[in-house]
Amino acid sequence: MRRPVALRLSAAGATMALAAATGVLVAMPEASAATSGATGYATQNGGTTGGTGGQTVRATTGTAIHQALCGRASSSTPITIQVEGTINHGNTEKVSGGSCNTAAGVIELKQISNVTIVGVGGGAVFDQVGIHVRESSNIIIQNVTVKNVKKSGSPTSNGGDAIGMEKDVRNVWVDHTTLEASGGESEGFDGLFDMKNNTQYVTLSYSVLRNSGRGGLVGSSESDLSNTFITYHHNLYENIDSRAPLLRGGVAHIYNNHYVGLSKSGINSRAGARAKVDNNYFEDSKDVLGTFYTDAAGYWQVSGNVFDNLTWSSPGTDNKPAGPNPQSNTSVSVPYSYTLDGANCVPSVVGSTAGAGKGLKVSDGSCSPQTPNPTDPTPEPTDPNPPGGTNLSIGAGSDGSSKASGTSYGDVRDGDMGTYWSPSGSTGSISVKWSAATSVSKINIREAAGSVGAIGSWKVSNADTGAVLTSGSGAGVITFPKTSLRKITFEITSSTGTPKVAEYETYAG
Repeated sequence: MRRPVALRLSAAGATMALAAATGVLVAMPEASAATSGATGYATQNGGTTGGTGGQTVRATTGTAIHQALCGRASSSTPITIQVEGTINHGNTEKVSGGSCNTAAGVIELKQISNVTIVGVGGGAVFDQVGIHVRESSNIIIQNVTVKNVKKSGSPTSNGGDAIGMEKDVRNVWVDHTTLEASGGESEGFDGLFDMKNNTQYVTLSYSVLRNSGRGGLVGSSESDLSNTFITYHHNLYENIDSRAPLLRGGVAHIYNNHYVGLSKSGINSRAGARAKVDNNYFEDSKDVLGTFYTDAAGYWQVSGNVFDNLTWSSPGTDNKPAGPNPQSNTSVSVPYSYTLDGANCVPSVVGSTAGAGKGLKVSDGSCSPQTPNPTDPTPEPTDPNPPGGTNLSIGAGSDGSSKASGTSYGDVRDGDMGTYWSPSGSTGSISVKWSAATSVSKINIREAAGSVGAIGSWKVSNADTGAVLTSGSGAGVITFPKTSLRKITFEITSSTGTPKVAEYETYAG
């Protein structure tokens, strides 16, 4: 007998929970953004390129993501935001600016365009914090995990959707993500991947959707029929009650997905929706295709699918299952090229490629996972909002704790990104000092090439008094109340790899 979704966690989810509880860091491969390019309907309507051609920055908090968006010259200035670490309610605050429209407790991509958010390094986990796309276009979300986003209980975020899109959204590519909950609506969760109110040209690829009552919907009601041109391919739907997906109107292309453990229904095409359903593998599930819970019929074209150990309900006024022998009742053509894997190998190839932390592996169309070309690197991050004014470190003095062989304290104040100071271990401190009291309100810690993202937690202290001015994690611009002092210390209290500070810039404001 199938147990309720709230009581069953996958082995991968249990491993993640254990790692979080013990403080063990689970290594995940480094990834570059949009390595192999968008696929499916996201390639249409001008294509989906995200932040390609723009600045690349690193963020370790939700607030830093918002700061990167708000620090752009305009709301359409391209930017790639590399994310590492855990994003939660405690580090996701509203940031204001002319190029953004953000909110606390959710990653808000509102009224913006040309943005890539990609998980790197040890991985990016959005824990109980959803990603909301509204009135935006040309967005890429890649290699991230979004889990346990709630619409009721505490804390809540994004109406309970892991990733939600609404109101005049165009060209979004969501790729190699892991979207999961720990139950259904009664446990406070909603959809994993929802689109409504005129959302078009979206692709969900190589992703895992699991342990949720609702996989996702296209259209919020039978009258919300403006959403269309959606591609779902090489995704794993596992332990989902229904909505895999729910389609209200519009056109969807659904191919090479693996469905396992759907307890109520799967692809629910209704209200005139048309779904092209090719070479998927459905197993151990119920009512994987049809029109359910409504008398407003939807349609499907089926080809090459495998139906393994399924159950089908009896037809009725509000339930029209396609099985037990699914046949096409419409014809759907798509405008882009694609290559189908054989349905029989879908469980294997999806298992090897889908989800965050899989190295962005894709299928070559012959059931063989391929690693993206490593010669296509992502540029080193730079600060999205560099400080203005004079760098007070130039001409000042410097000292610190023990330094690694071949490095110098003076390397952090010489204006040369090719030289750096590094501690002899994974932690240490570096100070900038003046002969007379100097007012400082902002510093910029710039990591050397090849070590970007190594700095973890840190604190900034007034070395004259020992008072801690501020603390946080990740390199970049750090602000605090203006303080008059003769020596200011930046102390690295944790890191991954070997931290290297190329420049320790100081500013009055």
